[in-house]
Amino acid sequence: MSHSALALPLEYPVYCRNGILSALGEIVQRTAPAHRYAVVSDETVSKLYGQRVVDCLPAGASRVFTIPPGEREKTRERWVGLTDALCDWGAGRDTTVVALGGGVIGDLAGFVAATYMRGIPVVQVPTTLLSMVDAAVGGKTAVDTPFGKNLVGSFHSPSAVIMDPEVLRSLPIEVLRTGLAEMIKHGVVADASYFDAVVGALPSITECGATAPELSALIAGSVRIKSTVVAADAREGGHRQILNFGHTIAHAIERELDYQVAHGDAVAIGMVIEARIAEVLGLSPVGLQHAIIGAVDAAQLPSMLPAGLSVESLLLATKGDKKARSGAVRYSLPCGVGVMESAEDQWSVSVSDEVVRLVLNDALNAVTAQDSDSMRPVHLRGRK
Repeated sequence: MSHSALALPLEYPVYCRNGILSALGEIVQRTAPAHRYAVVSDETVSKLYGQRVVDCLPAGASRVFTIPPGEREKTRERWVGLTDALCDWGAGRDTTVVALGGGVIGDLAGFVAATYMRGIPVVQVPTTLLSMVDAAVGGKTAVDTPFGKNLVGSFHSPSAVIMDPEVLRSLPIEVLRTGLAEMIKHGVVADASYFDAVVGALPSITECGATAPELSALIAGSVRIKSTVVAADAREGGHRQILNFGHTIAHAIERELDYQVAHGDAVAIGMVIEARIAEVLGLSPVGLQHAIIGAVDAAQLPSMLPAGLSVESLLLATKGDKKARSGAVRYSLPCGVGVMESAEDQWSVSVSDEVVRLVLNDALNAVTAQDSDSMRPVHLRGRK
């Protein structure tokens, strides 16, 4: 039985439809045939889908390798542990990695595949909304370091991406919501009509969760936007940098909170702050930040910085961002919804500490002035 992939300008197929997980074995064996299949997952996702994936693959040819869940596990130490486990299992260059999980697993398992035996195939099987619309497509793999997020990694395109929106029904609503931040971002950076479609569907999604009838089409829309950008600039030398909107501040927030904040929450806040930076610089008209706050609030995501952060610590954390050049921090900034500042084809702008400090001060002052009972809390992950 054949299964149709989305029509995308990518060198690998992306499948997105309800129930496609049942065809995983057929797709994996066709797109990345191997002697062995190493299924990399986290302990939570493995309990839900690990055995189901193994049962789709040739008998005796696969094994599940798990790590604890959470961004704090996306480390060089986990990379070492997984590559050593593959060696101990006897995995050779005729092994395919199946990355089964959210963005952490996609990044980490992808980096394992990129480096093991100098590179073996990987099939991405995202199980969160965030990973479906962002991490699984694009070929960026990485681990975090104490100095910043995603600072050690590689570009390594998957052999295929398999997205089954039905698996999202197992997610708590607060986890599902974090993926909405990236969908809002895709509209801001590339497509005003898509932005409007996402905003229009938010009441249904926040009420119905993964059963919202609009969700599958919006996932496909996000994937089309990202794949079009990636196809034009696979190694992030120029135009692909627009996808970093909101992420310079977001990564600083994540680092300062020891990765106990959900990535989508951090991106939502980062977009609000970076939109204000664009307004202060005169790149966008006043009102852009208000439009983004409206979308973020409708998605029931945080729009304000968490209390307790300091301007100087956040400013210092931005300097460890991988987009910094010659000691200057660069931001990808919108000129309006659907239009990004090209900055003479560099697609990112060097922003002075004074401007960032001004905007962060205003943001933290707003937190102080806001009555705590009316603030939407940032979703913090429980410590293990």
